[in-house]
Amino acid sequence: MTNVDVILKEAVNIDGAVAALLVDYRSGMALGQAGDASALNLDVAAAGNTDVVRAKMRTMESLGLNDTIDDILITLGKAYHLINLPKDHPGLFIYLVLDKSRANLAMARHKLSSLANQLEI
Repeated sequence: MTNVDVILKEAVNIDGAVAALLVDYRSGMALGQAGDASALNLDVAAAGNTDVVRAKMRTMESLGLNDTIDDILITLGKAYHLINLPKDHPGLFIYLVLDKSRANLAMARHKLSSLANQLEI
């Protein structure tokens, strides 16, 4: 049984969270979403951040790094965009958009990592 909707709803309850997505970075498709879809085009966000994850994977391979990505942080003027790659679900990432003025980045990273570990698909 899957708990994707529960995990994403918990993610948007993180202080400052605007929206959350579960994305398959092999296809670029969002498998689930929660939060304010009017804040940004979530389909475009899924596809665009798929490119970010793929680029980082290619770079790591080119550098011969035998390691995994825990998360990727993109800091904008008004927002944090946090990408978490759940260890037990290769090919997927959770994307969380946070309002920078309301978020505690360290706590958000901690909570998102915990939620990623609870993901069941």
